[in-house]
Amino acid sequence: MTQALIVIDVQNDFCPGGALAVSGGDEVVAGINALMARFDVVILTQDWHPKGHSSFASSHAGKAPFEMIEMPYGPQVLWPDHCIQGTPGAAFHVGLETSRADAIIRKGMNASIDSYSAFFENDHETPTGLDGYLRTRGISEVTMVGLATDFCVNFSAVDAARLGYSVTVRRDLCRAIDLDGSLAAALSGMREAGVTLA
Repeated sequence: MTQALIVIDVQNDFCPGGALAVSGGDEVVAGINALMARFDVVILTQDWHPKGHSSFASSHAGKAPFEMIEMPYGPQVLWPDHCIQGTPGAAFHVGLETSRADAIIRKGMNASIDSYSAFFENDHETPTGLDGYLRTRGISEVTMVGLATDFCVNFSAVDAARLGYSVTVRRDLCRAIDLDGSLAAALSGMREAGVTLA
C-alpha cells in the first residue's frame, strides 16, 4: 500500500454554475470515481474559506476578480468569493463518491493567506498536515486529479515532488482555468519538477 489518489477540490463552486467555475469541471467526476477503486488510499481536498478571505477581490476596495496584488507572502490573484465554509458552493460535487475518502484535507481556512497546494499554504511554509498523513500511511507515490490543473493541482503536484513523492497528474481527469497562459506555465513547471503528466 504505497500509492494514494489525491482528488483536488471537486467542489460546486469550481463546477459549471459555481462562483469560480472551471470549464468542464463536472466532466471529471465519473472518471475520478472509477479511478478510486484502483487505489488503497483516497484523499480529498476541499477549499474552505472564511467569509471575507484576503484572496477575495471583494475584500479589497476598488479591486476586481482576477487582478493581481502583492501580499506579504508574494503575488496573489484576487478571486471571486468562492468555497465559503458551510455554503453549498463549498460542498463536494454531488456525484463525487466521497464515501471512498480515507481523509479530507481542508485548506484556505486562514483568512490572511491563500492555500492552493494540498501540502502548504501559499507562504510555502505552513503545512496542511497532508505530508505527515501520507508518510505515516507509508505512501510514496501519489496520483492527482481534479480542479484546477493550473492552480491547486499544479501547486500540489510540485510540492509533492519537492517533498520526495513520485507524482503523476492525470490530465484527462483535470480541468484548467487558464488565466493569461497559466496552463502552459503550470505544465512546464510540473515537468521541470519531475511530475509525470499522464
